[in-house]
Amino acid sequence: MQENTSLINQMSFSHTVYNAVPSPILVVNEDVRIIDHNQAAGAILAPQSQAVLRRRAGEVLHCLNANRTPEGCGRSEPCRECVIRGSVNRCLATGTLTRQKARLELADGEKVNEVHFLVSAAPLKHQEQKLVVLILEDIGEIVELRRMLPICARCKNVRDKEDLWQRVDLYLSKHMDLDFTHSLCPDCAAELYPHLMGDKADKPN
Repeated sequence: MQENTSLINQMSFSHTVYNAVPSPILVVNEDVRIIDHNQAAGAILAPQSQAVLRRRAGEVLHCLNANRTPEGCGRSEPCRECVIRGSVNRCLATGTLTRQKARLELADGEKVNEVHFLVSAAPLKHQEQKLVVLILEDIGEIVELRRMLPICARCKNVRDKEDLWQRVDLYLSKHMDLDFTHSLCPDCAAELYPHLMGDKADKPN
């Protein structure tokens, strides 16, 4: 009786941790049908979690390619390039963790949203069934920053969407929640403090 209670407590704790992860987690089979998901995934899949179980991920994510053929997700020509399905296939074939960036076009009523994920796929064996744990990390902000960012050719300040100019470190801190620690590169240190740099100030670059 005590062993059963301990096991139940362990399972309850594991489930709590699973649901505490802020990134969407999907447990899928070889056909990318959803076996389970955490709360973060439930928020983007459907109002009722039971409604998505045993359905293919592309269908419940509203991927534009999921309905291109009557057979559904994974059966159309564009699905051959699907990063999520490809990650699942590679993970099952190699039995190792895979990580890859994915750009998805998802339908939202009349709109089409472009989303960017870092897709991590890890193998999982449960009751003799080979499954894959998919973690979808939103990297939309990083992708946005990698696009053309207006930067002043002289002072190196950057312009944001509100047409305001600010230091690049403040911009990154605001948009990517990054903390910075300041230092001096050797060239600037030699220029500002030549008496402290000694011989290093005279050395060519």
